[in-house]
Amino acid sequence: MKTTRLTLLVITLLLFKTAFSQDFELTKQDSIVKSSWIFGIGFNVVDDAGSEFTDFFNVEDNWNIVPFPSRLSIGKYFNNGLGLELIGSYNKYMVGKTVDNQVNQTDIDYYAVDARVSYDLNKILGETGFFDPYVGIGVGYTDANNTGRGTYNATVGFRTWFSDKFGLDFNSTGKWAMSTENASNHIQHAAGLVYRFGAEKGLSEKGKQKIEQQELIEKELKRVQDSTLVAKKTAIETQELKEVLEQEKAARLVELNNEKLIPEKSNNERIGEEIKALGFVYFDLNSSYLNSGDKDMLGKLISILNKNSTVNLKITSHTDSRGPSTYNQWLSERRLKRTIDYLISQGISADRLTSEAKGENQLSNECRNGVQCLEAKHRENRRCEFRIAVN
Repeated sequence: MKTTRLTLLVITLLLFKTAFSQDFELTKQDSIVKSSWIFGIGFNVVDDAGSEFTDFFNVEDNWNIVPFPSRLSIGKYFNNGLGLELIGSYNKYMVGKTVDNQVNQTDIDYYAVDARVSYDLNKILGETGFFDPYVGIGVGYTDANNTGRGTYNATVGFRTWFSDKFGLDFNSTGKWAMSTENASNHIQHAAGLVYRFGAEKGLSEKGKQKIEQQELIEKELKRVQDSTLVAKKTAIETQELKEVLEQEKAARLVELNNEKLIPEKSNNERIGEEIKALGFVYFDLNSSYLNSGDKDMLGKLISILNKNSTVNLKITSHTDSRGPSTYNQWLSERRLKRTIDYLISQGISADRLTSEAKGENQLSNECRNGVQCLEAKHRENRRCEFRIAVN
């Protein structure tokens, strides 16, 4: 009866953990671009009719556009939402169009160079990953209607992304002349293709919330797993593991005693073999907590380090291949931190410890992405390894 109850409890815990892991699993949508360079090429429209805000959509009479790409831009956009952009554009005031409240009598070239500071409104509205509205202010120089003038600029626009690198940019800019003598204010609209490169990615707010939820679930599962029945099961498994390790250790000692013709190993080699014989710390799926078996193994490791005060330790942490690589790297760092914190709490100096979080980059078997493996195989990859640090 007790065995049946224990089995039912373990099945219930596994189903509970699996369900919540799926609900809060990180996806590509949770990874967003935090900073990048953006290059753009496209078209621009100039409205210099003198009635921009009262006759905004009078395309036939007021809008000037050339039939080829006429705008280039390059900008750097930062993690805090700010961006710096340099824009060059060309256009032509066409015969018959209204320019500064007069009908234009001849084609007139238009040139503009502008610099602006923009702000990503997603920092206020919330990240979407594909839609980036923004506002901007800046200054520029425009040669329009055969008159050069400096301008104060204000921009509103948005970009929509259909991949990590490519998207479309639409914006409208009001340009106010610094000197109104023989120079009018005007509006410039723009649309074009943008290319994003040198991108630095991070988690969206939704992704951060998923990690917070995973941590809460992880703590709750740890509390449940520390119940009496699970503790008994863990004790049995720990005892079995201890017996296996003792058998391996005894066999190894016999083997070393029989190697009469082999020169005596150096002290560090001997200690390294003792550490290797202890094995690894293995973690549950999506967990970074140490169970009682792990702490028992680490206790033996601490005993070796205390007896050999000149020996330093190198610790590496690993995950299996399931889940996004960004999440696996974060989880690997969490496992590494909990292991190091436990060693330090037991009196091992932090100066004697070096570490590296490998994420899913060093699998111990064939269970990479796309390969079907049993859970026992995946567990072999969720580990912390220990060896003597080489100075």
